[in-house]
Amino acid sequence: MRTAPDAGHWEVVVETPDQAEVRTRVRRLRKAGVDGPLIRLDTLCGRLALPTTCQLSLLVTAAERKAR
Repeated sequence: MRTAPDAGHWEVVVETPDQAEVRTRVRRLRKAGVDGPLIRLDTLCGRLALPTTCQLSLLVTAAERKAR
């Protein structure tokens, strides 16, 4: 399975408090043909000191890592 723990690692694409930017980035990835399971969205709760941010990550497989 390509999303198995040993298949690759998650690389952060963007971290921002702007949810509209995250949605735009996800749309662009999907339009470029990136499958949903290869995209990860995390919400990082800031509490009082920092604003809540969204982190968009993309799975980079071992094969893609070698190609770089």
